Amino acid sequence: MVPVNIQTLIVSTAPAPSIIVLNPVEKTPQTGKSRIVPIWVGVNEATQMGIALEKARFSRPMTHDLFLDALTNLDARVDHVVINDVKGATFFARLTLRQHDRLVDLDARPSDALALAIRQKAPIYIEEDVLERASFPYMFRSSHNHSVSEQEIQEFHRFLEGIAPEDFES
Repeated sequence: MVPVNIQTLIVSTAPAPSIIVLNPVEKTPQTGKSRIVPIWVGVNEATQMGIALEKARFSRPMTHDLFLDALTNLDARVDHVVINDVKGATFFARLTLRQHDRLVDLDARPSDALALAIRQKAPIYIEEDVLERASFPYMFRSSHNHSVSEQEIQEFHRFLEGIAPEDFES
């Protein structure tokens, strides 16, 4: 398993899908090179992800907040998430809960599992074979040397917009 971070969330309007972009946390990163994994999600899923990333709070609990409240009352928490498979453009995830010394492994949509992991600051992983099959190379410049230019950001967004779910079909 390879640890990943959520690099960005690109929210679009229906009917176009939104994209959650994951990138692996490499132990020895190659200078200027990385891999990204784009996961297409619907508008509602992207909205929930955005709420989690922004740590937004509402007067009434959202579905993910209700789930986490139930877990807390059961003395459990999100232990970690694993993106464990991809078939075509469909990703699969396992949400692992911890209740004392007991681990409970659940099948989950990646968008739900990621939104819950973000809310509880739980680690996120991807299986190495999924990373190999579903990732794309991406070149970047280190922020240590200079800041990322607006042109580089636009090029990255154009790259993501040019990717289609069909690109994942084998």
